[in-house]
Order: sequence, then C-alpha cells, then structure tokens
Amino acid sequence: MERSRRALVGILCVGLFVLAAEPAAAQTSVNDQLIGDLNNALLYAAIPITLLVQAILIYAVFKFRNNDDPKPTQENRRLEITWTVATAIVLLFVGLASYQVMADPFITAQGNDVPDEADVEIEVVAFNYGWNFNYQDEGIQTTGEATIPTNTEVYFNVTADEEQNSYIHGFHVPDLGLKQDANPGQHNMVKTEVYEEGEYQGYCSKYCGVGHSNMYFTINAVSEDEYQQWVQEQQASAEGEGGGEEQAAEEEQAAEGEQQEGGGDQQAEGEQGQEGGEQAGGNGEQAGGEGEAGGNGTQEGDGGGGA
Repeated sequence: MERSRRALVGILCVGLFVLAAEPAAAQTSVNDQLIGDLNNALLYAAIPITLLVQAILIYAVFKFRNNDDPKPTQENRRLEITWTVATAIVLLFVGLASYQVMADPFITAQGNDVPDEADVEIEVVAFNYGWNFNYQDEGIQTTGEATIPTNTEVYFNVTADEEQNSYIHGFHVPDLGLKQDANPGQHNMVKTEVYEEGEYQGYCSKYCGVGHSNMYFTINAVSEDEYQQWVQEQQASAEGEGGGEEQAAEEEQAAEGEQQEGGGDQQAEGEQGQEGGEQAGGNGEQAGGEGEAGGNGTQEGDGGGGA
C-alpha cells in the first residue's frame, strides 16, 4: 500500500517536472502569443484540479477495495459548499481570462479600428478557387502569395468575390493565429503583427466545393527593408507591363491608321479612275454624235445632188 502511494506520488512529480521544464515555443505573432498564453493559463489551472480528482479517485479505490458492505455517503453540507464555491471560482477565472483575450483588437478586430500610415493594409479576396491580395495603397496585386513586414501591424480586409458569386470561404493561417470568414459582399477585418520572419502556410478553413483542396496560399514575413524592396520591384514590374501594353496599343493604333490611309489612297485612286472612265465615255459619245451628224449631212448632200 505504501509502495503504491509512493509510486503514484513519484509519477505525478515527474509529470509536473516535465510540464515545468518543457521550453516555451517561440511566438510567431501577437495573435499566436495571446492564444498561447490563454491556453497555458487554462492548462495550469486544470493541472491541479486533475491531480486532485485523480488522487481522490485512487484513494477511494484503494481504501474501499475490500468493502463488502458499502454504505451511501452521508450528507455533508460543508463539503458540498466547498466544491460548489471552488467550481464557481474556476469558472470565473476561465471566463475572465478568455474575455481578456477575446476583447483584444488583435483577436476581435473593432469596426472603428483604422490603420495608421505606418501600417500595412491588404484586401484579401477569395474566389473559386484561390486568393487575391490587393495592396491598395501601393497599387499591387498578387495571387496565392502575400508579403508582409515583421514588427509592423498588418490589417487583412477579408472578403469574397461577389461578381463571381463566390462561395463562403475561410481565411486561416494556423501558425500566425489568424482566422476570419470570407463572405461575398462583406468585409471582415483581422490584424496581426508578426515577430518571426519566414513562410507561413494558409488555407481555406471551410469546405467550399470541389476545388477546396487547391485553396492554399503563402504569407511571406520579411524584414522592413526587404518589404520596401519587394514593393518597389512589384511597382516597377507593374509599370513595365503597363508601358508595354501602352506601346502595343500605340503600335496597333498606328497600324490601323496606316491601313486607313492606304485604304483612303486606294479609294481616291479608284474614284479618279472612275472619273477618267466617265470622261472617256463622254468623249466617245460626243465623237459618236459628231460622226452621226456628219453622216446625216452627207446623206442630205447626196439627196440634194440627185434632185
């Protein structure tokens, strides 16, 4: 009996030591940190309760294992009040801890929360089946991949393509602690601040149809200098594509103008040829009329000579 108790106490102590000695994982973002801290707080509150319940259970099993005539427990108001108050305290602690996290603007974005000039705002548009990221202030659009700076507040304005009659999607980046619904015609805000550089995988958290498995995207977190360099490269690329399109349009307009000029010259030549033909025809008719007049005069002259 004594050995069993010692073994049980030893196992519990080892378990507590493992939990206490486990190194804390690096927090990737402020959202991940808030959620992780809440989970740890609830875990530390649940451990002593679990140990207490298990200890009472094991004690009761060993103490009354040979009781052939068990009796029902007698009424004990002091014990009932104690566990009722203890339960209320535990629930109050869980409620307050959860409320502090849920009320944080990084977890539940407020409607009046407006980005500052130093912040980054990205419109996330879900469609069937993919993701577009619109940097409206920078004039950049990417598909399936977004680049954000670290140690800077980033606002994701999440929606779904209304013109395409898109399904309901879910914007979810587990490693950053981000999750928000993407509904057609509705914008839902979620913001974060990433601490660690790297690539973070995101996907659609709702089963949206046959192409659901293709709705992956990547969030690239880089330093501020790398982010500014990336923005400049994207803007230069967009300007180059725009300049090429304008040049192609100008060349096409010039070619159309040359074709129109060529057609006008041909039409003018045709009209001149037609006028020349009409003049030639008129001269021919005039010559024929003079010939007929001369013939008639000859006939009259012959008639006069016969008379």
